[in-house]
Amino acid sequence: MDSVRYKVLLVDDEPDMLTAYKGLLEGSGFSVVCAGSVREAVAAARDSAPDLVLSDVAMPEAGGKALTAALRGDPATKAIPIVLMSGAYKEEEDVAEGLEAGADDYLPKPASPRLLVARLRAVLRRASAPAELSEALKTEGIELDVAARIVTQEGKKVPLTRKEFDLLTTFLRRPGRVLNVAYLLETVWGYDPAEYNDPRTVTVHVSSLRQKLGKKFGTRLASVPSLGYRFDPA
Repeated sequence: MDSVRYKVLLVDDEPDMLTAYKGLLEGSGFSVVCAGSVREAVAAARDSAPDLVLSDVAMPEAGGKALTAALRGDPATKAIPIVLMSGAYKEEEDVAEGLEAGADDYLPKPASPRLLVARLRAVLRRASAPAELSEALKTEGIELDVAARIVTQEGKKVPLTRKEFDLLTTFLRRPGRVLNVAYLLETVWGYDPAEYNDPRTVTVHVSSLRQKLGKKFGTRLASVPSLGYRFDPA
C-alpha cells in the first residue's frame, strides 16, 4: 500500500483542523483534497474521485452523517469508503449511528496520528480486497455474490454495510469455527491487534448483522463467551 499514493477527501468546517490533518496525511504519503462543508465535499467527491473520505461529524447546517447519506445515494460516489470523526464520541451509540448511516469506520476526534493513519489504511485495504474474490458463497437460504457484494436471503436482498458484508463472508467461509475478536479485527478490519483490540467494534457489527439477517438466520451467529463468535451451520 505504501507504494500507492491514495487520495483522501478531508472534510471539516474548522480551518485549523483542515490544516493540521492535511499536513499529517500528506506526511504519511496521502494526497489530500479539502472541503469546508458538506456541499463542497459532495462536489469534490464527484470531481476529484477520492479513494477515501475523512469527515468531521459535527458541522453547521449538515454534518458527516448527512454527507455519508449524500455520497451513498449517488451512483458516482456510493462506493467511496467513508471514515467519520467526532469530538462528541459517545462510544457504542455514536458508533452504531455512524455505521448505520453507511460509514466504513468511526473515530474519536482527535485521534492519535498513528491510529488515524492505521485505520485509514485498513479501510483502504478492505475496499480493495474484494477485487480478488469472484465466487458466490451459498448456504441454507442465503447467498453471497462476493464480487458484486450482494446478499440475498430467500430471494430477497439484504442491505448490508461494507463491513457487515465482509464479516458475514468471513463467518460463512469458516463454518463451525470459533473466530476470536483479534482474528476478526485483523481479517475484516485490517487492524493490527497489537495496536487496536477493542471488542466493541466487533460486538456492534455482529449485533447489527444479526438484526438484518433476522431471527431464523441471525441466531446462527453464536457468541462463545470469552472466546469470540461462531457461525453454526444447519
